[in-house]
Amino acid sequence: MLAFFAIGLVSSVNAYIQAFELFDEQAVTLTDELSPSQTFAKILNTINILVIGYTISHLIPIALNKREKTILEREDFESWKELKGFKDDDGDLFHKIFKWVPPKILPEDLTKEEFEKNLQTKEGLDFLENYRTSKGVSIGSYEKLVSDPLEEWKKSVRKKYEQYFDDCISGNNQAGRKLVPGTKPQEIYPIDVWREEKRQRGYDPIIPASKPSGHAELQEERVPKSAKQVLPIGIFVATVIGVVGWWGVDLFILATATGGMALGVGLALKETMENYFAYILIRKDKIFTEGDRVQLESGYNGYVHRITPRVTYVRHGLNESLAIIPTRQLVSAEIINYTKEIKLVPAIVDVGVSYLNDPKQVAAILVKVGKRALIEVKDSNGHHVARQTRCPYLDQNKPSCGCDKDIHVDIAQPTVRFNKFNDSSLDFAIIVYVRDYGSQFKMKSDMRVIMYEEFKKYDIRIPWPIRTVYQGDEKREANEIAEHESKRKQVIDEFGIGDLARGEGD
Repeated sequence: MLAFFAIGLVSSVNAYIQAFELFDEQAVTLTDELSPSQTFAKILNTINILVIGYTISHLIPIALNKREKTILEREDFESWKELKGFKDDDGDLFHKIFKWVPPKILPEDLTKEEFEKNLQTKEGLDFLENYRTSKGVSIGSYEKLVSDPLEEWKKSVRKKYEQYFDDCISGNNQAGRKLVPGTKPQEIYPIDVWREEKRQRGYDPIIPASKPSGHAELQEERVPKSAKQVLPIGIFVATVIGVVGWWGVDLFILATATGGMALGVGLALKETMENYFAYILIRKDKIFTEGDRVQLESGYNGYVHRITPRVTYVRHGLNESLAIIPTRQLVSAEIINYTKEIKLVPAIVDVGVSYLNDPKQVAAILVKVGKRALIEVKDSNGHHVARQTRCPYLDQNKPSCGCDKDIHVDIAQPTVRFNKFNDSSLDFAIIVYVRDYGSQFKMKSDMRVIMYEEFKKYDIRIPWPIRTVYQGDEKREANEIAEHESKRKQVIDEFGIGDLARGEGD
């Protein structure tokens, strides 16, 4: 508003001077020199132009940011539709906005009797709504129950944030005290950071004050910075150069005069500018983003923790260290990105069995192990770790967890391979595809536990090396081991089993 007020004030004064001079016959001269009133009018015009340039330089980024936020909102809405609602929705919001319409023809993989029977009951309709064919394709369609579903969804999101904010300032939160907006360090997420945090959490609810003081401020700093931040400076500098030229200053002479100084400053800030432009390229081309699993040229393997215009932080996969690399080096270096556009990562478990076991029987048991893993191995949110053409939840008349989303290749799994006749064992490998690089470690660990259970059940033996002279009695050893079974169970009850069965994801 201040900029528009300045424009109006300067313009009105300038118009008054110009109009007054127009009817002043003495002001008309044939020389190129400006009269005092004309000079003053030109100064006012200059101020006008600078104010307009300054205003435009800030309005354009605002418009671009608004467009970017609109795109992100649309993507969030599509994710909401795909999941048929979020956990923190007010009731069954999705079905208040959309109504599922059954298909008019018989779907694949269903008999006519099954299809017609399901159409008669609410449970059957729910089953058909979540049903996927053997090719992973849903059936039926949705018709909207409101005129603008996107706007209704936006209202619900704003209502969620208002509830979050009210819980923060009222004391109805995990901290048990009233949080004050605007304090340092920040304790309440601004709405843009709140939205970004939900995206990173898979749209799970955000519990007010569940994080320590300063976490909100830290998250706001970590929100990716846009290259559009340099637009205001660029536009205003261009405006100033135009005004200088309008006043009759020779821009070539000006450039020559400032060239030496600019060269000196450029050499002094060479690495800084290289880092900054490398930062812009990384953001623009999306070479990698925060959260991507990468391997650097040095062999260092970890997650991109934060990207800044000066340095980039890469956190080790086991959280044992933090690598700090000048951002400019990452543009020219060879980097392996395990996350970008990779939706299928193989989790491979190698195992050797005794020559006394039938390879076909072993392969069949390993297939059983893999099928159990597809269903049983989940992360802390209850989402299946394995990627598969049909989510197991659909068979339970539940919404898909997303493990079957965006799969465009045939991934019949599990895959079992008989790899090698080893010195002391028959070597097999079982392969199951997971959603990302980090998930393979959880899958491998859980598959080994399932494998041990199945091998013990069917007496599939993992041999000792035959080059070792072994003179033990297995039955006697088993009896000796069984003597301490109760003690081992007590240890489990007291200390738990760590990450083997918690489903903590990565």
